Amino acid sequence: MSKHTYFTGQPVLAQVINLIPHSLVRHLAKEYKSDYYCKRFFSWDHLISMLFATLSGCQSLREVTTGMLAAEGKLTHLGLKHTPRRSTLSDANTRRSEVFFGAVFTELVAHFYPDSRMEKGPKTEEIKIVDSTTISLFSDVLANAGRPDKQGRRKGGVKAHTVISSSHNTPEFVVLTPASAHDTPFLTKLTYPPGSILCFDKGYMNYRLFKQWSEPDRQIRFVSRLRSNASVEVLQECSIPQEERDQGVLSDQIVILGHTSHKQVTRFRARLIRFCAPDSNKQFCFYTNLFTLSALQIAQIYRKRWQIELIFKRIKGAWPLRYFLGDSPNAIKIQIWCALIADLLLEVLRKRCARHWSYANLKAMIRLHSFSYVDLTAFLKDPMRALLQAKPRPPTWDLFSKGGLQTG
Repeated sequence: MSKHTYFTGQPVLAQVINLIPHSLVRHLAKEYKSDYYCKRFFSWDHLISMLFATLSGCQSLREVTTGMLAAEGKLTHLGLKHTPRRSTLSDANTRRSEVFFGAVFTELVAHFYPDSRMEKGPKTEEIKIVDSTTISLFSDVLANAGRPDKQGRRKGGVKAHTVISSSHNTPEFVVLTPASAHDTPFLTKLTYPPGSILCFDKGYMNYRLFKQWSEPDRQIRFVSRLRSNASVEVLQECSIPQEERDQGVLSDQIVILGHTSHKQVTRFRARLIRFCAPDSNKQFCFYTNLFTLSALQIAQIYRKRWQIELIFKRIKGAWPLRYFLGDSPNAIKIQIWCALIADLLLEVLRKRCARHWSYANLKAMIRLHSFSYVDLTAFLKDPMRALLQAKPRPPTWDLFSKGGLQTG
């Protein structure tokens, strides 16, 4: 089989990264001036290098640079003209702002999920889930919460404040802060259209903001858990149908939340629901400004919050976020943004292919066959058949030919 017949198309890694529109990266590089004073290693090259490190599972700069140098000819499909050296990649991780990579992730989410833009408004069945997760670091690079250990040492941490939509399993808005940052101010940075439904845990508590959301011109609804030390004034007991009682609803009340002795605490009218999970007999106390839905529906909305915990577990377990390629806050955040971009690309591929793939299997197949020249669509539909068709056939003997040996 001739060489030009076998080596056709692009390797699998190039087909995955080419899901990112080059024009989008070029526009953001110009907007954030990330290519200013850059002679050779541009933003697109930097993004490819970090995605190569993420998808290949590299744990050091040496692994990244030597791996890219070994596959230099195959990476030309991505427009990468020069493979970086360790010093070049290290300097770029320190100097090029992580804000550019965050903007790439945000725009990619809007590109693949056009309805996820918060200013356009969510669909009726969509619920926005808000939560945060902490990524532990190797040293005290970014401030972490908690006490030092017995030796007086303290490791740093990055907190990823995240918003997801219940309709898809990818983060749609992320803010990276030091782990010592509190969760509550994150809510004030978000703008939601009227009719949005938010779900978050009891770590987020801002009565003044909740009262503003409950105003007629805002109409932003939320569901959360009540803290044990919250001040509650019961106004009305609501009746509960027997069907909901059988499914775990204990009480449904109209209350006023907020301390009466503290003048700076805003008091607002809310709905308080106590619920007992039938499977574990664990009791929960929810408060919300949704007065039209049933108490059981409120409990089911909060149950969707577990979806974001599974996403955190998937991202932190699948990508190399224990071995960072730099010791500066900027380099650490760049690697986290690239892990989020890689996670987004794999989720898009998983939903586009006809065959059902688990996330772990898809990630492993992409990593093992990164430089296989095989059509990605056919590969994801039937990997064995695609690889066998792409593999050159063994030579066969023909006694009547001139040379006696034929291939293909």
